[in-house]
Amino acid sequence: MNKKLGLFGRLFRFADRKIVVPTTRFLMRIAKWFSNSNKTLENWLSRSNTLLFISLFLAILVFIVIDQKMTLFTNTSAEVLKDREIKAVYNEEAYVVEGLPEKVDVTLMGSRSDLFIAKQSTAKVTVDLSGLKPGTHKVNIEYAAPTGSIDYSVNPSVANVNIYPKVSETKTVSADLLNQDSLDSKLIIENVTPSVDSVVIKGTDDENAINSLKKVATVKALVDVEGLTLNDTGTVNVKNIPLKAYDKEGNILNVEIVPEKISVDLEVTSPSKVVPIKVIPKGNVVTGKAISSIQINPSNVVVYGKQSVLDNLQNVSVSVDVSNLNSNKEFKLDLKKPKGIKSMSISNISASLTLDVSTARDIENVNIDVRNLNENYAVQGLSESDIKVNVSVQGVDAVIKALTNEDIKAYIDLKDYKPGEYEVPVKVEGSDARVQYLSKTKKVKIRVVEK
Repeated sequence: MNKKLGLFGRLFRFADRKIVVPTTRFLMRIAKWFSNSNKTLENWLSRSNTLLFISLFLAILVFIVIDQKMTLFTNTSAEVLKDREIKAVYNEEAYVVEGLPEKVDVTLMGSRSDLFIAKQSTAKVTVDLSGLKPGTHKVNIEYAAPTGSIDYSVNPSVANVNIYPKVSETKTVSADLLNQDSLDSKLIIENVTPSVDSVVIKGTDDENAINSLKKVATVKALVDVEGLTLNDTGTVNVKNIPLKAYDKEGNILNVEIVPEKISVDLEVTSPSKVVPIKVIPKGNVVTGKAISSIQINPSNVVVYGKQSVLDNLQNVSVSVDVSNLNSNKEFKLDLKKPKGIKSMSISNISASLTLDVSTARDIENVNIDVRNLNENYAVQGLSESDIKVNVSVQGVDAVIKALTNEDIKAYIDLKDYKPGEYEVPVKVEGSDARVQYLSKTKKVKIRVVEK
């Protein structure tokens, strides 16, 4: 109480000297200026009680403001510093440490002024492991408070750590691409060549360690294509690609890699191929008629993709529903990209179908092919009628007259078949989409044997 009274006295004298007296002089000047026209104000200001009350009011006001500020900065409070990283002090060249939490929370307690200083500081959370030998240890997690008047608690405050001797070995480097879909659809990254063939990884070889070197299956450079500007073909050098170590399940392992980053050469190409468009009718036109011609506009398309995909692509097919079609008709058809094709020069075509009178004929002795049979097995027909079939073809007379055995494929699909005897359905397809193909024999008997 005496301290507050003494403080009040000092504040009163300060306010009287710095505030009241200057204010009074200012008011007297104003009063003098108005003296010729307003004697009342002068009389009021000249009273001793008036000056006393003004001085008292201003002193109390100043005292209250300063007292509130002092209370604000002297009252004890608490602040929580979330997710503070831990700095472990140890010989990083000789040892590997596991078991430390990645981040901790620090609760600070003290005056608001001290807390304000603490929040602005760069004080670290540390664990002193210097002097500890390989093994398991229980250690304290400390906070380097910027001022001694701060109390603190760390959560968690202790940790059980494992210290291992550090060893090193060499690993081959490979490279993977991320976000390839962000590339120009006409471009292909054909080859990815890291600047180094191998790197040194450092850590512990203890199999019980979480990040043991024995668990490292591969070291990869991950090239994020999304951030690159690739507008043309050629070789592009990408620098500062970080390296990551992975176990056999694809989990990242926290081991030291030397160097941490490398450069990678990307070979950018734009393979393309012009292929015909093939319209495949689905369903059956009205009885007595058949498709005599299919006119396509445009008839070809430029496709872009990996060269290996282009080499095996013969055409781009699109289906059209002709169920119950009874007259000539033009269709607008949307093209779908075949598997492995990234881009096409056109996305739709028009197809004009012309109908004519349908006829039929049989094509005899079409050999039966075998598809999708396990390479360790062979297949045998149980009779002559089980290795060849007769096929009925229906279409416009001029079209079906030109067909031969070579234009028709009869086959059986033996995917997942094991050794044994089976009766399997026969499927038929032909080179001309205007024709309907039907095997006269629905099923054949075969025997699957081991080679």
